[in-house]
Amino acid sequence: MGRVTARRPVVRIDLAGDTRRRADTLAVEEPLEIRVDGSPLTVTMRTPGHDHELVHGLLRSEGVISGREDVVSARYCIGTVTDEDGFERNTYNVLEVALTTRARGLPVSAQRSLVMHSGCGLCGKTSVDAVAASLPEGAPVVADITVDPAVLVTMPETLRAGQRVFERTGGTHAAGLFTPSGECLVVREDVGRHNAVDKVLGWAVMQERRTAGLVLVVSSRASFEIVQKAAMSGVPVLATVSAPSDLAVAAADELGVTVAGFVRGRSLNVYAHGHRIASSP
Repeated sequence: MGRVTARRPVVRIDLAGDTRRRADTLAVEEPLEIRVDGSPLTVTMRTPGHDHELVHGLLRSEGVISGREDVVSARYCIGTVTDEDGFERNTYNVLEVALTTRARGLPVSAQRSLVMHSGCGLCGKTSVDAVAASLPEGAPVVADITVDPAVLVTMPETLRAGQRVFERTGGTHAAGLFTPSGECLVVREDVGRHNAVDKVLGWAVMQERRTAGLVLVVSSRASFEIVQKAAMSGVPVLATVSAPSDLAVAAADELGVTVAGFVRGRSLNVYAHGHRIASSP
């Protein structure tokens, strides 16, 4: 596994007149090439670590697989690079996945691109429709759970307590899966918020843990892609510490995902499907 953090020289300038040179700890960002059945699927820039979870989560949220049983194997293609000190070290930046014959669907992102370019042009409605058509069972998320807002607002605090790389670098996002009662099941960090989400959803796939009764908490805003990932994995509630985008809310409305934003302190905003938040109208 590659490094998660690295030390780099930095000049710290204080407006009081103090200038110092020192070493700073940064989050590592490296490419991961994902190959499926021998063909390149995508390259993502990520923080090394939990790569198998990232790939399982990505394939699940793209509708390529429906569960762990669809993956025959996932292994690194190991190579070497020379570091800044002149030493060769192994890289773990290419991951080859072999799938069963029934799990070789076209990724949702590719389907969405085809729909948008062959239809009315680039617009949010076609993006949402493409994802809706790809949902498992062809239906919106219908999980019937209720989350107490007093419990929901504690989840970002718990998530933050698990952000060990962020504590050292200030440079990573995090995602976590929680039960409605507030129990934290898993926390993952990454320089990319989408990668962090894929890692926790991939953890659920590899653990064969159903996500239909869980809450996904993300230390960022809610984008369209994160709502897509929640919907494709059957997660009914998405909570973020910042705002959702307009398209994220439109997608959540269509796909059946509850979205809560600005979940911090003693308040939150409910943007979609508020029936799963206990005290919301």
